[in-house]
Amino acid sequence: MAATLTDEQVQLLKEPHIAQLVTVMGDGSPQISPVWIDTDGENVLVNSEDGRVKTANIRRDPRVAVGVYDAANPYTRVLNIRGQVVGISPEGAREHIDDLSEKYNGVRPYPNHNPERPRLILTIRPDSIY
Repeated sequence: MAATLTDEQVQLLKEPHIAQLVTVMGDGSPQISPVWIDTDGENVLVNSEDGRVKTANIRRDPRVAVGVYDAANPYTRVLNIRGQVVGISPEGAREHIDDLSEKYNGVRPYPNHNPERPRLILTIRPDSIY
């Protein structure tokens, strides 16, 4: 059952905070990656290159956890989400990484694009939010 993001949680996700994305390795151990984060208001969005460990893990097991912390208030403005990746899509991913690059670095387009590794948008449906 999906959990609903509050307006305050959506605002935190729209701000340029580095998030931690936890995926599940084939042996069941956790794998953690720092990621840029976004939201469509209902889901959490992460942009990744295809072929990364996190994308391989998600294709095998869609369960993830995401932690986001406001560095200015890490104990009061924190968001921990457990959920499922419900979409992996290249559609709009190149434009999305440009948007994230502008949000996080003030640079557009994203300067580290590797045309040999397509970008993907990972759509995470929150199942529980803390």
